[in-house]
Amino acid sequence: MNHVARRHLTALFLSAAAMVLGACGGGGLETVEDRNTYSSSRARGKGQTLVKKDESGIFGNDGITLFGGGGDKADNSGGGGGGVGVNSYLWRASLDTISFMPLASADPFGGVIITEWFSPPETPAERFKVNVFILGRDLRADGVRAAVFKQTRDPGGNWLDAPVEAQTATDLENSILSRARQLRVSTAQK
Repeated sequence: MNHVARRHLTALFLSAAAMVLGACGGGGLETVEDRNTYSSSRARGKGQTLVKKDESGIFGNDGITLFGGGGDKADNSGGGGGGVGVNSYLWRASLDTISFMPLASADPFGGVIITEWFSPPETPAERFKVNVFILGRDLRADGVRAAVFKQTRDPGGNWLDAPVEAQTATDLENSILSRARQLRVSTAQK
């Protein structure tokens, strides 16, 4: 491939990449005070919360449906809304329940929430990490799993893995389910 053809190919690739990235630009964050939304650790200290703006994306308001999953959006029995690949009540309840911990990652399509290590102020020599897995689009008791990890600091300042009671993960799952039920009831009453 000669030099001129390579430059044209590079320019074409960069133009295509710019169009794709430009199409993904909608859906920023706006600051609101009066809505019950997910909070950010940066905004939490300022008494603000962040909420996703309601803008249509490149594929319109309905998004894109793969593998024949295009049911009637007016049917919220499963709680799976556009933009979330798992049950939206369980997703929101999970984020609400662990909102005091900083997030490392949150994948609404795969249903995985991973937190950073968090040390409670009352026990600075301990820290915890939580992974929450939402297993489907239905609001069911077996639709959420939590894994809790604990570390303690030794006298040398090193963090060592410590056992966590199995009941801790079960209690977290039950808290998420209770919050999901509250969200479902409040949505049904509107």
